[in-house]
Amino acid sequence: MKNPFRYFNSSPEVIRLVVMMYVKYPLSLRNVEDLLAERGIDICHETVRFWWNRFGPMFAAEIRSKRVQRMKAFTHWRWHLDEIYVKINGEMHYLWCAVDHEGEVLESFASKTRDKPAALKFMKKLMKRHGSARVVTTDGLRSYKASMKEIGNAQKQQIGRCANNRCENSHLPFRRRERAMLRFRRMHTLQKFSIIHASVHNHFNHERNLVSRDIYKAQRSAALAEWRAVMG
Repeated sequence: MKNPFRYFNSSPEVIRLVVMMYVKYPLSLRNVEDLLAERGIDICHETVRFWWNRFGPMFAAEIRSKRVQRMKAFTHWRWHLDEIYVKINGEMHYLWCAVDHEGEVLESFASKTRDKPAALKFMKKLMKRHGSARVVTTDGLRSYKASMKEIGNAQKQQIGRCANNRCENSHLPFRRRERAMLRFRRMHTLQKFSIIHASVHNHFNHERNLVSRDIYKAQRSAALAEWRAVMG
């Protein structure tokens, strides 16, 4: 594979740091520029925009492929599906999200509607990459029931008032990033950024409230080391 950094004067370490700071944390382009200036790295905020657009999808694809390979040994016995409203240029759009029983984001899909065709496309995309789950928890949206009936796994659907809180909580990091970015301008950008953000969030999410401090520090160090080796 050709070196993706071959035409850039900046080091790969700086590019990885910039992409991680912008995608992982709720920072604006100019926030990243100011923080890097304190470290002696002089770049423009437009450079931050260019780098995350250029390298973000490549980084996310490599992280996602490695995680999918590792997770094949485990069974996604429960999926949680939900959709959130995202306003683009004054028009309402929808971001469909799927997480597993541990809160890891499996798939994101942006659409202009939340009818049966959109739900069916989302379900097929999810099942193509991650197979099938034993239980699928959703809200009361009828598009889920219609699409799952057509696929043939309607008996796996579970609807409950508070049963889908796992997916509802997974929206919070994305909402924080959306506010920092002052919303999105195009649906393509929404789709692109949601996939990148999901991969980076999964990579650095260690559920620190469930483990001891020593275990968390070891997991954080391992995640950072793996990130520094992305596209190496």
